[in-house]
Amino acid sequence: MQAVVLAAGMGSRLGKYTENSTKCMVEVNGKSLLERIFDSLRNAGIKKVVIVTGYCAEQLNDHARAIGGDFDITFINNDRYATTNNIYSLFLASEHMSEEDTILFESDLIFDSEIVSELIRCPDPNVVTVSKFENWMDGTVTTFDSENRVTAFIEKSKFNWDNCSSYYKTVNIYKLSKEFFSNWYLPFLKAYIQTCGNNAYYEMVLKIIANINDSNLKVMDVSDKKWYEIDTPQDLQVAQTLFGENKLRSLSERYGGYWRFQDIRDYCYLVNPWFPDEKMISEMKHSFTELLTQYPSGSRIISTAMASLLDVSEDYVVTGNGAAELIRIIMRNLKGSYYITSPSFNEYINSAETASAEIGLCENESFEYNKEFILKQSENCDIVIIINPDNPSGHFISENEMYEILDALYERNQKVIVDESFVDFADSDIRYTLIKNATLLKYPNLSVIKSISKSYGVPGIRLGALCSSDTALLKSVAHDIPIWNINSFAEFFLQICGKYKKSYINACDMIASERARFSSLLDKTGLFVVYPSQANYIMCRMKKGTAESLCEFLIENNFLIKNLNGKNGCDNGEYIRIAIKKPEENDELISVVYEYIRNLI
Repeated sequence: MQAVVLAAGMGSRLGKYTENSTKCMVEVNGKSLLERIFDSLRNAGIKKVVIVTGYCAEQLNDHARAIGGDFDITFINNDRYATTNNIYSLFLASEHMSEEDTILFESDLIFDSEIVSELIRCPDPNVVTVSKFENWMDGTVTTFDSENRVTAFIEKSKFNWDNCSSYYKTVNIYKLSKEFFSNWYLPFLKAYIQTCGNNAYYEMVLKIIANINDSNLKVMDVSDKKWYEIDTPQDLQVAQTLFGENKLRSLSERYGGYWRFQDIRDYCYLVNPWFPDEKMISEMKHSFTELLTQYPSGSRIISTAMASLLDVSEDYVVTGNGAAELIRIIMRNLKGSYYITSPSFNEYINSAETASAEIGLCENESFEYNKEFILKQSENCDIVIIINPDNPSGHFISENEMYEILDALYERNQKVIVDESFVDFADSDIRYTLIKNATLLKYPNLSVIKSISKSYGVPGIRLGALCSSDTALLKSVAHDIPIWNINSFAEFFLQICGKYKKSYINACDMIASERARFSSLLDKTGLFVVYPSQANYIMCRMKKGTAESLCEFLIENNFLIKNLNGKNGCDNGEYIRIAIKKPEENDELISVVYEYIRNLI
């Protein structure tokens, strides 16, 4: 058994990473792709390798010799690499592939090493490795029958999204017997090149062969293994996360974008798992083409739609690209010293520091605070920031007490920002909002920020609202916002959301109900002190073990939670924050927590 590696391409989409080297020389966490291929071959007992080079051939030859001194390496140069594709590179290696059974690789892959060993052990002589199609994948897909016999190769130009549930992506690692290659593949390869030219993919020949019933080309499903194809710098970032030693840190530093990691259960970033409902999603899908291809309205029109959703005067609303945009802008416009409870949402602290504002962080070890506490701690500042429910603790200030705080701050001539991004998740009998015309008029010193992305479960379209009767402040904030800061999808969401108000309220009630159940389950583990919450997340202090070890254990089981170590105000223990999802998902997380506990014993 030998290996053939196709490595002639320029890899131009990788930009600076392939300016002076090939794709297979690109390093992922300190090790090149070719070195990783060599490692998989060593583990499988293969020491004979044919490499088809082209772009930067001399550098690749030197690199291969340096990392593969124990291999029998043959180099074949494709000097027409700039005008041909991998079908021609494969043709150049055809003499070798006709003489010996071959594991064929494309060189831009990173993958679990055991894939190669399993491929060799597979009893079928001619095998295509495949993986269940996911949205991030690109390129040729396959279908196969109940006997794992390939029924079709479908290039991306023929891809039908309606059929994607039946598609399996080619991983671009193949096992081909010398008999199959000589008697089947090579004759069709020569005919294809003669007829269609050599600027094509070798899979086009496999497509022809798959149409012949007795070709016996089988698949090996590696959906349960890690692998990635690296074509762009973004792909490289994903690969560094997937194959990094510190997967938890790499994922956390992405701040989202987890659709590229479809196995990850995200209990870190906060959304509404029950909204939008399927009917609303279908309505948005129906208008997808129009929303994609047309400009949104300007910011003034968008704010009118936001005001309608919040049932408040449009004169009192500015719409942001998420609450984070509004936090940063308002804190540039409100000059003075700030009081912020700690721990808190870091965006407020970071924005105050960016604005060179004086910050008073008030830490409270119980993570609870009342009117007296806030008024005493904030008496010497200009602006008071209150997050209600608080993030990360979920602590909640009741409506009566909040109005007492507002009265006192108004009398003291202090500005106040209340962030109620999570208030809709409070128990229905205590749920309230300050976003009301009468309240905003009564307290012109009050600004209310609300994250629509979080509460309505649409972080991908980025929506937030700033509400105040201080029209001079709103005008100043609006001046710093681009005219098209909100896209058409977000505008359409605002326009239709009112029709789904009942569904939204029901979704918030379901979170409140599941929060009570989930809190009880976390408490019953005996691992945590569970803090009362009125948000869509729960903060816990660990009684044993560490937050870091728990988070690392969970991410190895594809659960991502928030480690609060290092956060201001969380330095007197081991703290975590866990988002609330649907019951069946939460039950799965609890079962993994029990595994962690068993490992501690």
